[in-house]
Amino acid sequence: MKIGVLALQGDFDAHRRRLEELGAEVVLVKKPERLTEIDGLVIPGGESGTFLKLLGKDGLAKLKDFVRAKPTFGTCAGCILLATEVENPKQAGLGALDITVRRNAYGRQIDSSIREGRFLNEPIEMVFIRAPKIERVGEGVEVIATEGKDPVLVRKGKTLAATFHPELSDDRRIHQYFLDVVANGKLSGE
Repeated sequence: MKIGVLALQGDFDAHRRRLEELGAEVVLVKKPERLTEIDGLVIPGGESGTFLKLLGKDGLAKLKDFVRAKPTFGTCAGCILLATEVENPKQAGLGALDITVRRNAYGRQIDSSIREGRFLNEPIEMVFIRAPKIERVGEGVEVIATEGKDPVLVRKGKTLAATFHPELSDDRRIHQYFLDVVANGKLSGE
């Protein structure tokens, strides 16, 4: 299984290390042409507006095509890019998940925190850094993890989005969950 990590900004290397620990072959994707080589993609944290600038119109179109076809997991800024609606400020993106996301909803960098949430009804450590908040979950979007009453990891089909940074925790379950989504898609011929 070959997993790409969008390597334009953010802590893409932490995702790479985690995925390799779990046995995946990882490709650092710096150009859209590399998307053809992979079975799934992680879009890491960073600054979503900067991602859009670095991708450019053509890169964004290629990424949108990939997300429609193959498993994709966005964390923090990646979650923002996957949303259909973004607030604070409004921003276009990939529109892959019917969710409304508010950027920087938990505060500034200084307000970053480690909290305990629930992943598939089990406790899990969650690292929040200038995190967005999922304010609306659309039809067909499943909540996989929560922090308090807030949805913080959602899924629709082969697309996942987390408002927190699972790559910064020692817990490997979230990345394993994504790898299972990719593997199941390959097994079913998707």
